[in-house]
Amino acid sequence: MNIMGQGQKLALGTAQFGLKYGLANMADKVPGDMVEQLLKIASAFNITMLDTAIDYGDSEQVLGLHNLAKFEIVSKLPAVPSNCLNVEEWVLEQTMSSLKRLKTDKLNDLLLHRPAQLLETNGEKIYKSILKLKEQGMVEQIGVSVYGPDELSELIKRFDFDVIQAPMNILDRRMENTGMLKQLKKAGVAIHVRSAFLQGLLLMPSEKTPVYFTPWVPLIKQYHQWLNQQSLSPLQACLSYLNQHSDIDKIIVGVDDIWQLKQIIAAIDTPITDIPDFLQSVDEGLINPSRWQL
Repeated sequence: MNIMGQGQKLALGTAQFGLKYGLANMADKVPGDMVEQLLKIASAFNITMLDTAIDYGDSEQVLGLHNLAKFEIVSKLPAVPSNCLNVEEWVLEQTMSSLKRLKTDKLNDLLLHRPAQLLETNGEKIYKSILKLKEQGMVEQIGVSVYGPDELSELIKRFDFDVIQAPMNILDRRMENTGMLKQLKKAGVAIHVRSAFLQGLLLMPSEKTPVYFTPWVPLIKQYHQWLNQQSLSPLQACLSYLNQHSDIDKIIVGVDDIWQLKQIIAAIDTPITDIPDFLQSVDEGLINPSRWQL
């Protein structure tokens, strides 16, 4: 097993470092001493990117307590307040505060957490403000974190991005099926994929699935049957599907403890055959966690 190459496509999501996060997460946020160990393991296995955001509780402060020299850091700006009088000043202040909390002088990527604002009145100002940060060397790359290809198709008509973060997993293949991945790759855009496990839903045994998902039980059962037929664990299938996709640059995974991170590192290189077409959905009620009513 190629240990050094194992983590190359993985990025460590750090929402859990600052707040309780994810469907299957029964614990509170990750304790500080465990954060230290997780960063050491990540580094040892060639995971070089950390994904955080201003809106992830105190995730940035927690990260700032550690030596981040070996990591590329991605953070995200929250929505610009509607009463903001000076967008450029607000964007600069937010980014400076972010760098201060992280104790670093530069971000690898700065993404907009609410990119729909780019299509509103202040859109041009917001874009020019993040572009200016790039020109000043405070951030290397700028981009957006989106819910899916529909939102993105409008944005890329008007703006140039270096990096895109979007959800993709076995059940949610919209980024691929719409041709969006190919289009972005052709334009030289880096692609970071989140929601690899659909907030943990794809890792849960079918009998543990919350009542909300009852309408999709047949699909979830088919997924588990397919895993059994292929002798794959949910973790192996979810990670390998994305890892084998040549258009994806990074797969963002969040963990609650060391055991989970080690499991992820061990599972990612599992070779898998093609995933059947029937194992997917475009139903937002299922594939968009912001719509879930739990």
